[in-house]
Amino acid sequence: MSASTNTITGKTQKTKRNVLNRPASSSILEGDFFLSSRIDMENDGVTPAYKSKLLALFKQIEKEFDILYQENQTLHDKIDLLNEKLEKDSYDKPDCIDFENNISKVLSKKLSAASQKSKTAHKLKAQTSKIVSSFKTPSLNCTLVKDYCGHKDGVWEVSVARPGVPVIGTASADHSAHIWGIESTRCLLQYQGHTGSVNSIRFHPSKDLVLTASGDCSAHIWQAALNWDLPKGHSSEEELEDEMEDKIDSKIPALRTPVRELFGHTGAISGAEWIAGAEQIITASWDRLAILHDIETGSALVQLAGHDQELTYTASHPSQKLAVTSSRDTTFRLWDFRESVHSVSVFQGHAESVTSVVFTKEEKLVSSSDDRSVKVWDLKNMRSPVATIRLDSAVNRLSVSTNGIIAIPHDNRNIRLYDLNGQRLARLPRSSRQGHNRMVACAAWADEVINGINLFTCGFDRRVLGWSILSMKDL
Repeated sequence: MSASTNTITGKTQKTKRNVLNRPASSSILEGDFFLSSRIDMENDGVTPAYKSKLLALFKQIEKEFDILYQENQTLHDKIDLLNEKLEKDSYDKPDCIDFENNISKVLSKKLSAASQKSKTAHKLKAQTSKIVSSFKTPSLNCTLVKDYCGHKDGVWEVSVARPGVPVIGTASADHSAHIWGIESTRCLLQYQGHTGSVNSIRFHPSKDLVLTASGDCSAHIWQAALNWDLPKGHSSEEELEDEMEDKIDSKIPALRTPVRELFGHTGAISGAEWIAGAEQIITASWDRLAILHDIETGSALVQLAGHDQELTYTASHPSQKLAVTSSRDTTFRLWDFRESVHSVSVFQGHAESVTSVVFTKEEKLVSSSDDRSVKVWDLKNMRSPVATIRLDSAVNRLSVSTNGIIAIPHDNRNIRLYDLNGQRLARLPRSSRQGHNRMVACAAWADEVINGINLFTCGFDRRVLGWSILSMKDL
């Protein structure tokens, strides 16, 4: 059924694991029940009348779940409003309590009057600055600009092409990857070469090539030859009937043959990325391995073992032959391919599954986790994080902009923005009319503002959103 079933029953985390991990040979994916049932009925030779009756019942059940989900969402909105009020109050009340406790300790120790005045003045200044900072006007203006709709299941990842190419790519649990025109919101190309959920999509740094990773245990490199003169895609207001969807899909070019297929894994591949120089690719899988591949031959160069549980993500340094892998074993690993003998460093800092790790322009690493935290690490000294951001919901695949703003997508449908020092900057607007209404799976910054858009997000509501994030000084 639709992904709403998982949200209503509170099984978002279970769904994230199952959809990524389900190979093509498995029975059905979460969110593909309706399609699978249709195929089963065709294979079993059910009479047309009985088949029509069953399909009608399935549609009725799905509508009832949607109604329940809308009621659930209304309740969540009310809870979010209350949480916002509590969050604002928390800036003031805990600090005041700590301040009073510190004063009582100073008095109990009977320090000199001069020392008391000095310490009290210092702490009062610190507490005042904290309270004042909580009432500062927002430094960023966040506006929803575009809505890209067309996928038939949850969207796992969104990626932005290199500067000068105004397109984005999306990877979906519906077994397809789409290329979209940023300004037109049109789907320019569908890649349908995978037989499992497409979990990751990345553009080549200099060529019109795309890399996708899938639950079918393979990664594909394919050519993104685009036709810019296409009719507009799906309506963003409501889902179209199956017949209308088929007509629209038939007008969008579909590609099924890759330039290169990469094998070697025995489990679903959660992510794949180009290594600096784009001569090699790293893949991360649920078989607990990462593999370094040669692009020219497609052969596996080396297996990177060490993680104790499934790998969830991989990313590479933009200019050096470094890569990171994250895992459900609560660790992430930094792999160094600059020498003929590869080295690895293991980092522990989270209490639950690490969902993503990315490099920043400032030579830092930023990690996210299901433990509701984001940590910033200095590549020159990785002993402990330089900043820790505590949040109210599990964090999915985050992104860091060229000017150091962290876009944090949450299970609870929110997207928050922080700087690399751990200071909160903004929360993207979310209501019944704008924003995601299910789990936000990924965020991706553009290196440049494209038609007023510089941030993209995607989620289990099957939507991809384009946002304008601007400093108030630039308005």
